[in-house]
Amino acid sequence: MKKLLYSLTLLCSALSYGQVPAYYSSIDFTLNGLALKSELSDLITSTHTSPTTYSEVWDVLKTSDLDPTNSSVVLLIYGYNDDDGSVINDRTRNKNDNGGEVGEWNREHIFPKSLGSPNLGESGPGSDPYNLRASDVQANGNRSNRQFASGTGNASTVGSNWYPGDEWIGDAARIVMYMYVRYGNRCLPSAVAVGSSNAVDGNMVDLLLDWNALDPVSVHETNRNNAIHAATGNRNPFIDNAHIANHIWGGAEAEDSWGNLSIEDDLKEAILVYPNPLVGDILYISYASDLNIESIVLSDVQGRTTYIAQPSFNSNYQLDISDIPDGTYILSLFSAEAVETRKIILQ
Repeated sequence: MKKLLYSLTLLCSALSYGQVPAYYSSIDFTLNGLALKSELSDLITSTHTSPTTYSEVWDVLKTSDLDPTNSSVVLLIYGYNDDDGSVINDRTRNKNDNGGEVGEWNREHIFPKSLGSPNLGESGPGSDPYNLRASDVQANGNRSNRQFASGTGNASTVGSNWYPGDEWIGDAARIVMYMYVRYGNRCLPSAVAVGSSNAVDGNMVDLLLDWNALDPVSVHETNRNNAIHAATGNRNPFIDNAHIANHIWGGAEAEDSWGNLSIEDDLKEAILVYPNPLVGDILYISYASDLNIESIVLSDVQGRTTYIAQPSFNSNYQLDISDIPDGTYILSLFSAEAVETRKIILQ
């Protein structure tokens, strides 16, 4: 297996990108990590030619946030029940019932203004419609500027933090990713989410990558991306293809909606992780020495790191998991050129 990484690069170059939207024609998707992040940042910044004012966002959301099944109502992020008699839990609302009173919807900053550095204000990042979602007024107030944290079920507080609800975790993650790539250090994911720091980029939080994988892109998000693109000129790449996040940060593997960015099948032939599921104490990892694996990270599905190692070996490693509880985990192997992730089941 000569120069495996070089061969994989050639493979990526040879892929047909016919399904990649023309908007991304300038992007070299053979890149990984922060190099790809930088190219995407340049693209979504340079094409953001029609910034919206904070007041203009009302009209944008009345188009972008429509329920795909009913064009007279908007979907309310964090909402989950229209029939329980409590407006604060509503999942939908008449698109014209916007304002600041009980029973109305307003503009929720997924990345809160006050968590930006400096404060996002009500222009620039503070009025970017990709970051603003229709939300019940009271639900918006309950979230306030709480950081996102792991949870289950419907939207709720988790201690002093906030869980968006099972339906909305992917939406929230992909918006935070966009804000980070678009506005850089002003909108750090680590300022808005609680969890383990990503091994590729310490500013990213692995919980967001888990959410990106667990909650695939919905029709509503795609419609929203298209509507906001028409208003602003740029797009959210992580809605167009959630798998792009894996090419930058690794983490739990999200769907490749274009069907041609994934090279995991080739890497799977080069990296052996066994046995899986594992009954016992030792997980064996074997791979070609030219992969130059620099670190191995085992995380639970909530993004919490349970094991990390900087291996000083060429092609084999034995991971002792005797002290790690049974469950499902994400194993990430990092090299300077790429990140490979596997779902590991410990029994």
